[in-house]
Amino acid sequence: MTNPLQNTHQKITPASGQNIGFVSTRFAGTDGVSLESTKWGDLLTQMGHSCFWMAGQLDRHGEDSILEAAAYFGHAEVQWIHQQVFGTKRRTPEVTKRIYDITDRIKSSLYKFQSKFSLDLILVENAWAIPMNIPLGLALTQFIAETGMPAIGHHHDFYWERTRFDIHAIGDILDSAFPPSLKSIRHATINTQAQQNLGWRKGLSSILVPNVLDFETPPNGPDTHAHSFRESCGFADDDLLFLQPTRVVPRKGIEHAITLLSLLGKPNAKLIVSHPSGDEGDTYLQDLITLANRSNVELHFLGHRISESRTPTTSGETTFTLADVYSQTDFVTYPSYYEGFGNALLEAFYYKKPILVNRYPIFIQDIEPIGFQVVTMDNILTPQVVQKVRNLLASKEQQAEVTEKNYLLAKKHFGYPLLSRRLSALLHQF
Repeated sequence: MTNPLQNTHQKITPASGQNIGFVSTRFAGTDGVSLESTKWGDLLTQMGHSCFWMAGQLDRHGEDSILEAAAYFGHAEVQWIHQQVFGTKRRTPEVTKRIYDITDRIKSSLYKFQSKFSLDLILVENAWAIPMNIPLGLALTQFIAETGMPAIGHHHDFYWERTRFDIHAIGDILDSAFPPSLKSIRHATINTQAQQNLGWRKGLSSILVPNVLDFETPPNGPDTHAHSFRESCGFADDDLLFLQPTRVVPRKGIEHAITLLSLLGKPNAKLIVSHPSGDEGDTYLQDLITLANRSNVELHFLGHRISESRTPTTSGETTFTLADVYSQTDFVTYPSYYEGFGNALLEAFYYKKPILVNRYPIFIQDIEPIGFQVVTMDNILTPQVVQKVRNLLASKEQQAEVTEKNYLLAKKHFGYPLLSRRLSALLHQF
């Protein structure tokens, strides 16, 4: 492979601070990695650094980014590789060759990325944690090994946390690149359990950087566009709207939200799912539709109407931001069995909405001890849990009291000042 540094590219140099290159499989939409990377980028920019972006899907500014299609986990070749190495314990020489062919292609783009923006540091968003794109993780590891460039691995969820990655034929690659152990790399984890497991499994230390929101800046009140959400999406003014602010994947436990509405006995209760299906197929989606029909629960999948901006869909439909949707809903359901942290939980606190939470492990360890007032369940939706939701819905005064307390607690423990301190600590390690 020719050295891409020999290619000529216009270099972009900031007025002050460092040039930091963010790399992931995707920086687009409202998934957790994209949202958290945006927050990191915003704060790093405020600290005087310049941020640039490389991924297989991008909604960042074109002049500050490089698009490499093979970095996307949905790329056809990457998907083929994925299918060949999971669910089996051996891989063929052809699979190995194609892994490293794509690795070389992505690594070439990484060198171009470095050269074009005179990068001082690489910030890897989850691409070293979960092997959705095996060549991307390998390319980043080889690039750092070859250049010695300082790098931060921001790890959101590790492969050993997902049973679907248990059987595989890439033990050598997972050992070397997910995540790698190189002297110029520092690691950041988003919860205590991940921090401990990274130490136990890989012998790597990390700094704990929980997900955050800008609680220092309260949300704006809903405008005319936000107020049009109900009518635009077919809801009545007196409908009781429950928001499930997650993707449609089994670990989100959306069946519990459907059951909750069926047990509440409120004919005007409607369930909104804000995100589309994830990367695990549509079987779960069809199961939820069947369950909702049997339970006489009105279920609305509105992922196509909810985005980061209010740009109309390709068919001309009006779209809304998550902020718009939160402002118009009455209650949030979050019955996940597992979460890397819990962005939707922070969002509910930020927009001052009452919420039902299944006590997933990270909630128990890192969030619950702080003292938030939420309705909790332990994998089973008991009559007592349903009654607590019913009581909370009946009292606007109680809702205001608990949501205000939750906002203030979240501001103290999960606000931007915390992220600023942790980012400074990470950068000072170099």
